[in-house]
Amino acid sequence: MSEELQNQVKTNTINRDLILGLSFDGIGMLSFSIPLLGEFSDVIWAPLSGFLMTKMYKGKVGKLAGILTFVEEIIPFTDFIPSFTLTWIYKYLLRKDEI
Repeated sequence: MSEELQNQVKTNTINRDLILGLSFDGIGMLSFSIPLLGEFSDVIWAPLSGFLMTKMYKGKVGKLAGILTFVEEIIPFTDFIPSFTLTWIYKYLLRKDEI
């Protein structure tokens, strides 16, 4: 694979993870906007968001972020925390991980 193609794949993966993360954070925040019903929907969204986090981010980062996302979503009134976006920032901006 040429270096240019590898850079394109890396850029596409970074962008995909950001778009998915923003979307998943939006879904998590939607439940916060619906009183009572929203907190019930967290029972469904919490394990799903934890699973999605472990699939998006492999290794220790994904496992830890998946657990933290599950806990954040299951605890009432913490849905405003953008877990997926914070994980993206950690992985690609702070640690500058290679794909």
